[in-house]
Amino acid sequence: MLNKKKVLFLCTGNSCRSQIAEGFLRHLASEDFEAFSAGTKPSRLNPLAVKVMEEKGVDISGQYSQSIDEFLNESLDYIITVCDHAKETCPVFPGTAERIHWSFRDPADAKGSEEEKMTVFREIRDSIEKNIKNFIKKQ
Repeated sequence: MLNKKKVLFLCTGNSCRSQIAEGFLRHLASEDFEAFSAGTKPSRLNPLAVKVMEEKGVDISGQYSQSIDEFLNESLDYIITVCDHAKETCPVFPGTAERIHWSFRDPADAKGSEEEKMTVFREIRDSIEKNIKNFIKKQ
């Protein structure tokens, strides 16, 4: 049996960006990777993140916000921060996990109508999807 690489996506609230990244990696490469996500200050899964992922045929509705503390003793292969705050506040993990940083603005900060917010969520989702596909190709 193939050893799957463990990937932790990390952001502040674990409500949007890291959840989207976890969903895409599971959807696109679950045979090669185990995907997890966590936050430095976990909140709750953002319903708009669920909605924009549904548009791509990826169901993340069963995912939930977790604290980074739950992963401090995990043996991880990659820690991917998806926001600048998480990169700056990420604790030291034991082991040899490779750290990667992707800077995405927080779609939860979008203002306006639901459709205007959805436009921002789609833009961030599509950028994350592109990064995930590039990450998979490089492995």
